[in-house]
Amino acid sequence: MNHNEQIKKHIVCVMGPTAIGKTRLAIELTKLWPFEIISVDSAMVYRDFDIGTSKPTIQELEITPHHLINIRNPNHPYSVGQFYKDALKQIKLVHKVKNRIPLLVGGTMLYFYVLQYGLSDLPVAHPMIRKKILKEAEQSGWTTLYKKLKKIDPKSALQINQHDTQRIQRALEVFEITGQPLSNYQNLNRLKAISHCQFINIVLTPIDRKILHENIEKRFDRMLKDGLLKETKQLYKRYLNPNLPAFRTVGYRQALQYLNGYCNYVTMRYRAVVATRQLAKRQLTWLKRWSQAKWFSNSFDDNNMEDLIKSVMIYLKTRLK
Repeated sequence: MNHNEQIKKHIVCVMGPTAIGKTRLAIELTKLWPFEIISVDSAMVYRDFDIGTSKPTIQELEITPHHLINIRNPNHPYSVGQFYKDALKQIKLVHKVKNRIPLLVGGTMLYFYVLQYGLSDLPVAHPMIRKKILKEAEQSGWTTLYKKLKKIDPKSALQINQHDTQRIQRALEVFEITGQPLSNYQNLNRLKAISHCQFINIVLTPIDRKILHENIEKRFDRMLKDGLLKETKQLYKRYLNPNLPAFRTVGYRQALQYLNGYCNYVTMRYRAVVATRQLAKRQLTWLKRWSQAKWFSNSFDDNNMEDLIKSVMIYLKTRLK
């Protein structure tokens, strides 16, 4: 097999929960192999939302360009179907024009899923998640859950009667399972899995869940120090609509609640950290279903990062043949 055939054959994916160090690993890998990064993140597509999405810095992007970052006006929602179209275009560009290997990096699991397995039907029901929703309904009432649905998926809420508990439950269930609103699936033509390329899946996992939780907390504190509240305030003045998908991103949502006087600073910080931990848990749940993946542990130690890079490179050399 010649070099060109090798390049065209593979797509490498770096997956993992939020705050696990995916971007850092990916940037290091581009220094050692002819990779080009394609972002797989439903929040980073939006322009201006920078601090709360942990986008790579301007300096990092100048050294290591990332495709599919800052490509969308926040006023225009971005769907899984649009990502599928954009990702296919970029993969083709990286393979055929640049003669490099696409390195897909991010935490939006549904986006990875649609590229590797396609998408036509809604996710199957998950008994534990359904039980959790029903328990919440019992404790708080369906009116509260309907209000919750209006916040996370206003499009679906408009089409669902507030007394239709079965449809409310299903819409919330889809969001819990996929991290994406039900409306993203509606009017969606069948998306076919990419079958002409071989996916190599690398999953980063915390060596200890407690360490990941600590890193999540440190990262959010760093966002606050870097000006998350100021950024959120400026973005709200500019775009005015708190229901934009970008504003529903973890971190921005809690910051906006604080700025609008719905909670104090301590509560805002606590809610953001808890919500991020919950997001990480959902991402790990998705990843456990991925049968074709190589898992690597990260302890968030600089020495471990060097070992991690070496281990990943050794693995890639066995696969990129």
